[in-house]
Amino acid sequence: MADEAPDPQGPGGRAADRRAADERRFTAMYDACRQHVWAYAASRAGRQLADEVVSETFTVAWRRLADVPDPPLPWLLGVARNVLRAGHRADARREAFTAELGRSVPRPGGDVAEEVAERLAVLRAMAALPEGDREILILVAWQGLTPRDAARVVGCSATALRVRLHRARRRLVRAVEEGPAPGGAERPRVGIIKEELS
Repeated sequence: MADEAPDPQGPGGRAADRRAADERRFTAMYDACRQHVWAYAASRAGRQLADEVVSETFTVAWRRLADVPDPPLPWLLGVARNVLRAGHRADARREAFTAELGRSVPRPGGDVAEEVAERLAVLRAMAALPEGDREILILVAWQGLTPRDAARVVGCSATALRVRLHRARRRLVRAVEEGPAPGGAERPRVGIIKEELS
């Protein structure tokens, strides 16, 4: 009896092809989305925990690769959100976020440009907002998600998210208007803030 060469399309060949395709898909997803997931995690929990959240998020994505939809970013951000919820209480995340803002916001001194003063006022106002408002504004304004995709991350309908986004924007504008002008500078123009959040 002659030895037969294994069929490249046999059970072992198909499994190897499937695994190679999964690895390529995962690598492409990781390359395209890693920075977005890291930025989301850093904005919610601080830089110290962001790498850990990214690692756990992509571990879940690898295990559930067949469940990952296209585009994967909203799903990945939803997983990252769940990782954060499981690992930290809302108060701990709020403290880390506030501490991170304090380290990353430039201290005004002397003659500060109008754009810097406005950014500082917005960051301070963001830190003062409730966690839910901050999260929605970060997803839409900083992560660039559509309201529909942000609704998938948060776990509500797109209509409910639009209402929450509208209210969060109003609270942010109010917080900027009521907050102290940094370094005695003129209060930022709220119209610019409204345009950037639209």
